[in-house]
Amino acid sequence: MSEIDALQQRLTAAMDRIAAGASALGAAQGGNTAELQAALDDEKTANAQLTERVRKMSDRQEEALAEARAAAEATQTRVAAMDLELQRLRKANDQLRESNAALRTANQEGVGEPHLINKAMMAELEGLRAARAADVAEASSILGALGPLLDQIDVQGEENADA
Repeated sequence: MSEIDALQQRLTAAMDRIAAGASALGAAQGGNTAELQAALDDEKTANAQLTERVRKMSDRQEEALAEARAAAEATQTRVAAMDLELQRLRKANDQLRESNAALRTANQEGVGEPHLINKAMMAELEGLRAARAADVAEASSILGALGPLLDQIDVQGEENADA
């Protein structure tokens, strides 16, 4: 950002020199017209070059900002997916605790009810599925965060190999 400010200051200074040259041209009324015209042309060329550099830097900054926003959105999506899977895991574990508590109560009373055993097994399976889904979501989040880093390493490695 400081480079853009510096370039803008240089542009302003160049425009001031052009204005001074133009006023000197008017004051001289035909004195060093060729020299002043050459100086004016040089300043116009420098001004055009600086304007182009400012435009390129602004474009690069916009591209970097767009990439950062896309990465942030992707991260938010992965975090939301992981949060959803963790909530599912918590719910499955709560069901498993309730089911096991009911099964313990039935066993203490000496009433072994098959539907409670089936319910406990189903809750345990759901807990395992939810744990697996949470693990997958976490791994996906980690891979998503590592992907850009690995891409940078690959690009740097290719640049070093080309040199």
